[in-house]
Amino acid sequence: MFRSLVLSGGGCRCFWQAGFLDVALPALSEPPRVVGAVSAGAAMACLVFSGRTRDGLDAFKAAVRANPRNAYWRNLASGDPVFPHARLYRDTMLSLLDETGIEPLRDGPEIRVTVAHTPAFLGPRASLLAAATLDQAQRLFARRLHRQYARRAGFRTEVISLRECRTPWQLAELVLQSSCTPPFTPYYRRHGRPILDGGLIDSVPVEVLQPEENPSLVLLTRPHRESEIPAVDGRRYLWPSAPIPVAKWDYTSAERIQQTFDLGRRDGEAFARTL
Repeated sequence: MFRSLVLSGGGCRCFWQAGFLDVALPALSEPPRVVGAVSAGAAMACLVFSGRTRDGLDAFKAAVRANPRNAYWRNLASGDPVFPHARLYRDTMLSLLDETGIEPLRDGPEIRVTVAHTPAFLGPRASLLAAATLDQAQRLFARRLHRQYARRAGFRTEVISLRECRTPWQLAELVLQSSCTPPFTPYYRRHGRPILDGGLIDSVPVEVLQPEENPSLVLLTRPHRESEIPAVDGRRYLWPSAPIPVAKWDYTSAERIQQTFDLGRRDGEAFARTL
């Protein structure tokens, strides 16, 4: 039995998590009581625990089929958004949540979402530059899964329960805030304060869990070396068995999204057999 589940960020790669859970959740003795999630992992948590996994997959595939490019540079002249990601992300979530309502999410496991607050001494532009620099440094030099660069630089995590959301719009807004990655999304604010993608501080938000909420199942969104994974009692990390076909911010290929989902299902079937 896993009392909790953690879903890492990763943009479109997170459809691997949706495919995995589509198979693995029914094989568990009981569903998790707590879910920690960040960025697109939070969106997948909403799809899975509202019972709309397949609907969400189909809706997003339909949206990207109608989107031939990841950037529309001609919009620089008109002032319209160059990147279509935030609009497609928001509209897909709202269409599903408006149909279903948020009651299934309020009745299911508690879903805790993280956002990153920027340092008080940095303005929005400086925070964005610092975030981009730290993210690149972590990718190049960090040799462990849970990185500390942003925390040491003064960025701070806030954890918000989806149960605080009263409307589909508030829920979609929180997921977008947790995914805030300019220039692909606007620079969002929460209660008047600038925020960024919670994955900047830790893309695998195990910190949202209390010790008594273990054992936990942690789903990553890219292959890892065993040496990168911490050995923690009561915590099991799993990751894709092969490189994921779709890129994080690729909103143009329904085929690669389906392939990512299918890889998740195959890995979920292998996991279910171990149970």
